[in-house]
Amino acid sequence: MINTEFVNLISAGLLIAAFSASVLNILAITVDRYLSLYNALTYHTERTVTFAYVILVLIWLVCVALGMLPVLGWNCLQDESTCSICRPVTKNNAALLAVSFLLIFALMMQLYLQICKIAFRHAQQIAVQHQFMATSHASSTTKGVSTLSVILGTFALCWIPFAMYSLVADSRYPMVYTYATVLPATCSSVINPIIYAFRNPDIQKSLWLACCGCVPSNFSLRPRTSSDV
Repeated sequence: MINTEFVNLISAGLLIAAFSASVLNILAITVDRYLSLYNALTYHTERTVTFAYVILVLIWLVCVALGMLPVLGWNCLQDESTCSICRPVTKNNAALLAVSFLLIFALMMQLYLQICKIAFRHAQQIAVQHQFMATSHASSTTKGVSTLSVILGTFALCWIPFAMYSLVADSRYPMVYTYATVLPATCSSVINPIIYAFRNPDIQKSLWLACCGCVPSNFSLRPRTSSDV
């Protein structure tokens, strides 16, 4: 029979690895978008496919390493009173993860603000160069910024309750509260692709081709610009 405590350690490790992957991947996307606007002229030559694969591998290595911590002794099996809401992770370790998440969220907020500033500045420069208000570019910028706002807002709504609850609660609190906060965080990785699918024309085209084998005649796929976020 498989040891129950070992199963709990593996489950906690998988949970930490999955949540870490969700947060770090969104952070990587945020940094990538910031760099694509900040270095718009040289971005596509500096950021190769190999570079993207290396970043993804590094992210998953970090996530796997974090997921291994409960098995390697990062647990409260020897002292049940120190357990967090995610047994067998200790309350101190859960608090450390929660604080790390909040710091990452603050970093993403700062990057998103910079992205908005750069995107609108690009739109203004395009309008000045053409000596009129470039409606398509302005619309693209507005839509891109609104998409980022939806992604960031959804991310905050899904994750902040769980992070804050991890800071104040422990294993003595009713499990129903833990499930109520952890469920939205679990759904965050499912919600984000849906948002992108409804707001990104490239993804919409891919979905039409995958599902129907064709693209509607009234579907227009505009070229991407440096204002796209």
